[in-house]
Amino acid sequence: MPTVLNHYSIRFIIFLVFSCVLSTSLLAEKKYEVGLTADIPYVDIEYKGKKIRIKRIQDQQNTLTSNYSKTSRACPPFCITPMEIAPNVKTVGELEVIEFIKTEVNSGRGLLIDARLSEFYDTETLPGAINIPFIIFNDPSLITDIVSLLGVEKKEGKYDFSKAKTLYLFCNGPWCKQSPLAIKALIKFGYPSSKIFYYRGGMQLWKLFSLTTVLPKPNQIDQQVK
Repeated sequence: MPTVLNHYSIRFIIFLVFSCVLSTSLLAEKKYEVGLTADIPYVDIEYKGKKIRIKRIQDQQNTLTSNYSKTSRACPPFCITPMEIAPNVKTVGELEVIEFIKTEVNSGRGLLIDARLSEFYDTETLPGAINIPFIIFNDPSLITDIVSLLGVEKKEGKYDFSKAKTLYLFCNGPWCKQSPLAIKALIKFGYPSSKIFYYRGGMQLWKLFSLTTVLPKPNQIDQQVK
């Protein structure tokens, strides 16, 4: 009899453990009712030595209240940019940017460039982004100072782009000219267009999807537009 009781006791304990694990798993799934995709609730990355979770705000009543909630701006200068910003430069969306951050930026093979002026970048940017304002790319005397950061080497007076990094550039949104100007300047400089990608949605679309942003100063995480 004791053996039978022990046998059933063990089975009951196993059942309880399994139930707890299953309940925890279900709770974890319910925690992210607003995922990145149907299969991916979030993506974890490292940013300046800290772990950051790229996810969306779970409050389904949340709305934009910042400057990015505006629908109309004077054109010119804030005109709608085309989907194809330059020949052989691919336009990408949010999921491609997230995958790029996770794989290429984290490994050092690629750079996510916030091409906005520093006052915009200092307020808020995408996780993993570095700030190279478009005016630097448009100034021949300045761009030569940062080409090594892009993986470009100067040999015998000529620039070698064979090890050039893959670049994703963005700015404020589809109405902003800062990253398009930077992209065109890079191509004029000789950077291979096949290694340049344009995130046209920029900050406005990133925030519209309530994706995680970071505050470079003082490097805190802002989960939503204020």
